[in-house]
Amino acid sequence: MRILKEFKIPNFKFPKFRLGEIGELKINFDEMKKNQEDKERKRVKNYETTSYTTIQEVFKEVTRKYGENVCILEKYETKGVFKEITYSQFEKDVSALGTALSGLLDLKNERVAIIGETTYQWYVSYMAMLCGSGIVVPIDKELPANEIENVLRRAGVQAVIYSTKKKDVIKKVEDNLPGVNFFIEMNSDKEIEDRKVGLNHLINMGNKMIEKGDDYFEKVIVQPDDFKVLLFTSGTTSNAKGVMLSSRNLAENINAVRAYVIVTEKDRLFSVLPLHHTYESTIGFLVPFSVGASIGICQGLKYIVQNLKEIKPTIMLGVPLLIENLYKKINANIVKTKKDTMVNSMIHVTNALKTVNVDIKRKIFNEIYESLGGNLRLIVSAAAPIDAKVGKWIEDIGILFIQGYGLTETAPICALTPDFETKVGSAGRAVNCSELKIDSPNDKGEGEILIKSKTLMLGYYQDEKATNEAIELIDGERWFHSGDVGYLDKNGFLYITGRCKNVIVTQNGKNIYPEEIELLLGDIPEIKECMVYGKENENKKDDRELILTVRVIPNYDEIAVIHGKNKTDDEIYDIIWNQIKAVNRTLTSYKAIKKLEIKKGEFEKTTTMKIKRFAEIKK
Repeated sequence: MRILKEFKIPNFKFPKFRLGEIGELKINFDEMKKNQEDKERKRVKNYETTSYTTIQEVFKEVTRKYGENVCILEKYETKGVFKEITYSQFEKDVSALGTALSGLLDLKNERVAIIGETTYQWYVSYMAMLCGSGIVVPIDKELPANEIENVLRRAGVQAVIYSTKKKDVIKKVEDNLPGVNFFIEMNSDKEIEDRKVGLNHLINMGNKMIEKGDDYFEKVIVQPDDFKVLLFTSGTTSNAKGVMLSSRNLAENINAVRAYVIVTEKDRLFSVLPLHHTYESTIGFLVPFSVGASIGICQGLKYIVQNLKEIKPTIMLGVPLLIENLYKKINANIVKTKKDTMVNSMIHVTNALKTVNVDIKRKIFNEIYESLGGNLRLIVSAAAPIDAKVGKWIEDIGILFIQGYGLTETAPICALTPDFETKVGSAGRAVNCSELKIDSPNDKGEGEILIKSKTLMLGYYQDEKATNEAIELIDGERWFHSGDVGYLDKNGFLYITGRCKNVIVTQNGKNIYPEEIELLLGDIPEIKECMVYGKENENKKDDRELILTVRVIPNYDEIAVIHGKNKTDDEIYDIIWNQIKAVNRTLTSYKAIKKLEIKKGEFEKTTTMKIKRFAEIKK
């Protein structure tokens, strides 16, 4: 599952571990018996699961059943305390907002964008759209103003719900968007004035409308295959793909996850990833919501250690960069205490005891648990490959570690590691509503991963050609060409080994579509042809992050006309690099070109004159 957001990890710190000596270990035979029974019980094909077809169905059932449970925990001030908001309050706010959007602002069947950091009102806005009429368009808050404007225009939105922190960006683009009827600010009481209105005001008005008998939101019926969510893979150019998801796509994620992983109303999720992406909004929100669990909102990455202790989550979703940094920071602290040898020894001892159904990991590694809040039992990694040794270490200290696989186009789940059959290094196996197969496998069994799934998108927005290229009808069934290369083992577990499409997926899970950047660079007269790719970092042995690189064939004739004849190679490099830097300034930072390579001669091409990217990269 590819996260579109630029994910920067600050230099957070854990407190110093004391890690005292381990005393005499006492074996509890009753506990051994219970562990064995738990182990036997987990030897199941799948857990009993749900059969939801719409998120509206989930919303009505869950808010009625778990009304008094805590739904969202949010802190408004750094030194404040987390406010607990119940499912009953959430239901009331969602219904009120949905009523106001449809009745007061006349946004029935319209498109409404949401942009901002994770907040309670983001969740309310998203659910109001999923359970009412219309289509929601979540937007990456990290996009620069020009890209946000482009997405809003392409999506044809009638309203934009935005957080206060995005107020300045909205000011920059609103005059260029005459088609947007309303700009709705979160946590604002502003009454309707021209095109501006506060979301608090809408909720208040919606409540009054309901009290007077307006039951539109209660009675509107969402069909399973209604187009409900529009997600743009990127915003840089008009060529960015818009993924169209239905209510069924999202609901099937809930059914799929709950068949493989036990999540209950006693669980608490730690929300640290961006909500505009389906990984967090579906797996990190809709799945725990479906069981009446609570979700604690991280105030920001620099507060992650503090918030872990305050929220005390049981489950955390993360991208590899975040999880690997937690691993590195904790182990660096252990080394500082000079107890790393002891910890490694105790890992071996506790692993051996666990094979005979004696699990004392939580007792032995209690300080590590406390640094993560004290209750963490499950970490889920997705968006990009993770170092297997990190996943193994997480399991070694007694925390369940699972991985998922999917794309925005699969909303996002199509494969997941079952919690009753974990396999570190694998991306999981096909979930119960999906099927995976390898197209034209080589002698190692590797080939492009094809996906058939109930979570598969309706198609690409206003792009029938791209939809038909991505989704192939095989024996009357829709199979999605993932663009990922991998293989399936004898037990059906998937292993990702590479990419066959052009999209560059960084370690953080960020998507970079080279064609979009190439199109912008193609407007530079000094460039004849170019190819953007992710170059492996050769200077840092342990750094697997890709360097966004462009390989350029200079347009020597234009350079001579514009800059004069007889330019040296160094001068030509500087001329082109200065032009690239100008383009970089129009892009969000993770899409900026970091390295320039000047190519002599022509690119190797296909008969249709397309650059053979993989052949060129190998050079």
